[in-house]
Amino acid sequence: MSARVVWFVAGAAAGVYSSVKAKRAAYRLSMPGLIDQAAALGSGVRAFRAEMHEGMNAKEHQLRTHVLASDPELRLALPEPTEPSEPKELP
Repeated sequence: MSARVVWFVAGAAAGVYSSVKAKRAAYRLSMPGLIDQAAALGSGVRAFRAEMHEGMNAKEHQLRTHVLASDPELRLALPEPTEPSEPKELP
């Protein structure tokens, strides 16, 4: 009797699991799901771009400081650093 209960519970759990997975897959392939995925991709790209610009500016500042500390005569040869601009917000 116990083995039947275990198999019944296992089958019910597998049915619920597959039902939830199928529902999520159907939503991802529907038009609102595709729109949500595209919006998430766009915000991820914007966040990645902002992080890249931040890292590039930090590394440039670090290299500029290191070079100027090793050879102060280069101060005249290097262009003045500009303030990093804020990333533009896309609509």
